[in-house]
Amino acid sequence: MTDTTSTAGLSGNVLFYGKPEPLSVEAHGALGVDPVEKPYGFAATTNLVPVTVTEFAPAALSYPVIFVGDARMPVAVMALRGGENLFVSDAGEFRPEAYIPAYVRRYPFVFANDEVQKRLILCVDRDAPFIKDGGATPLFIDGKPSPYVEQAMEFCNNFELERQRTDAFVKLLTDLDLFDTREAVFTPRNPDGTAAAPQKIAEYFAVSEDKLKALPAEKLAELRDNGALGQIYAHLVSLLGWDRLIAMAFQKAAAAAQPAAGNA
Repeated sequence: MTDTTSTAGLSGNVLFYGKPEPLSVEAHGALGVDPVEKPYGFAATTNLVPVTVTEFAPAALSYPVIFVGDARMPVAVMALRGGENLFVSDAGEFRPEAYIPAYVRRYPFVFANDEVQKRLILCVDRDAPFIKDGGATPLFIDGKPSPYVEQAMEFCNNFELERQRTDAFVKLLTDLDLFDTREAVFTPRNPDGTAAAPQKIAEYFAVSEDKLKALPAEKLAELRDNGALGQIYAHLVSLLGWDRLIAMAFQKAAAAAQPAAGNA
């Protein structure tokens, strides 16, 4: 579980986006959005989804929230292996009880960095299945961005602010040397019910509770007052979700095996 995002021709993370293009009336004036089957199908093969720090608490109710890579990017773990997502059904729907990260909800829009003019440009994924010529909800009306696009712009603006806040949070934890490498381990059972050899299913970064406790009292008070301490504890509580993920993976494997057994 080392791969987090793939990159395309834009500067920045563009997980999910097959063909992101700067949104313009010239190129996309005739396009609109149609309802489609499998609305979240684009997330069905992704097991790690970035989350912002303000999402730690709601995400913790559904997923382990861990930190990955040199940048210590916080992500929600949605499956034990790449190429699948245990929270997205075959019908392309998120499980009704699961929190849907903003990274998913902003699709098919995303900001890209314009390195020349030092600004952010709103882009749309031209490969999104629900972006079509003459779609029911237009992207532009009378040559101007439609309310749908205006709302998307506001959402992406807010997401960018939260992303910057998340970068600052991760830098704070890094500067305080609070990260440790941790492993998620599963202990299977032998046919006779005894414990088999433990199996490592993931290696990741997490906040060390020992390092946290060792901080000076004034530094802990600072983390409490700026809200970071609550986010840290949400992350730590979320790690209890590994057992739920393991159980979900077994349920899926058992369900997949039933038709095969019936056909035997």
